Amino acid sequence: MGQQGDDGSAEAFLRDFAQLSTIGATPRGGVDREAATVRDGMARAWLGGWLASRGFAMRTDAVGNQFGLLDLVPGAPYVLAGSHLDSQPTAGRLDGAYGVVAAAFAAHRVATGVAAGTTRATRNLAVVNWFNEEGSRFGPSMMGSAVFTGRLGLDEALATTDPAGVSVRAALDAIDGRGEQGPLPVAAYAEIHIEQGRELEETGDRIGVVTGTWAARKFRFRVLGEQSHTGSTRMVDRRDALLGASLLVVEARSLADRFADGPLHTAVSQLDVRPNSPVVVASEVRANLDLRSPDPAVLDAAVERVRAVAARVEAEHGVRVELELTHSWDRQDYQDDCVAVSERVCAELGLAARRMLTVAGHDSTNMKDVVPTAMLFVPSREGISHNEREDTAPEDLVAGVDVLTGVVRELVSAPGTPAAWTSPSLG
Repeated sequence: MGQQGDDGSAEAFLRDFAQLSTIGATPRGGVDREAATVRDGMARAWLGGWLASRGFAMRTDAVGNQFGLLDLVPGAPYVLAGSHLDSQPTAGRLDGAYGVVAAAFAAHRVATGVAAGTTRATRNLAVVNWFNEEGSRFGPSMMGSAVFTGRLGLDEALATTDPAGVSVRAALDAIDGRGEQGPLPVAAYAEIHIEQGRELEETGDRIGVVTGTWAARKFRFRVLGEQSHTGSTRMVDRRDALLGASLLVVEARSLADRFADGPLHTAVSQLDVRPNSPVVVASEVRANLDLRSPDPAVLDAAVERVRAVAARVEAEHGVRVELELTHSWDRQDYQDDCVAVSERVCAELGLAARRMLTVAGHDSTNMKDVVPTAMLFVPSREGISHNEREDTAPEDLVAGVDVLTGVVRELVSAPGTPAAWTSPSLG
């Protein structure tokens, strides 16, 4: 861990981030830190120690969101910055974690400037590690920020279970990850993340300034057939749930080609086949279907096509298909003022910036609905993410910290009486 009094240099950032990356490290250079696991708890402890050593007061709310608070102006609301430390089961080391450490360094740098008298603060500072952004162990994703912003009820989140039947409440308690956080007044939010795509790498721009989100429709689907013998059951008598699910998987990929000009991204994930025996025709298959596009009309047409194919699969193969819409949102924009602040900071630093949309979901997509929010990207090598080969050049990581620092500084020193949104008490 870096020592108290570090100057927040690029070298210190790269060193400290490398140390965090050893927690839950995998042999191929990634990390495994699913939400509320022991390894996630170790990463949370590392962050808490880093922030506490620099004067931040540590708080954890009842859904596991971890905050480091630094009061600069008594009674003023907070500028919040952060991301998440949890990961997919085998993941890259940068997804989420880069944004948390970048936020910690940015906040420390700004606080140092305030103490030195070179920055005038009108708002307080806070760093956040959102709980369960990935949604790989517990669904839905972006759980902590959803509860914080009131999109998801606390009791519902805590009762959610993983595939082994362990609840969020029990998992957090096992790592001492739940606490009490009273209402928190927030004036603005800032987040930086790896792009998880190729656009910045292809254009040569150094920073992505996110102006909006793609639209999305997420389904949980279930195909119900009848269990039977893989050898002796006549083909005409079979009601094969896996066959029906496979046809939907193929259709999902075909949809992306059909609406390529949309564009449309599709995926089927987390296939659960029952009874999953080598000599039994499947009686039930459960899976997730993810459809995303910048054009909501494309999504509506794609969903209509999925429903039509599901009806045909039912009729032709004697199975039943259930489609449950679990998440749905249309294209949503980030605030113009925050986009302007981000672009101004990039220009001052001499870094080429590009306006772009985010395809992936981030905690900022919840926060932008309640407070002015700045979302930034740094390039991803070959667009690789959710993969141990995920990588970003060190100079791009450092440039991103510099931009985030500038954005947080502007938000903290904004003139006038700051308006604020107050989070619910999560204790």
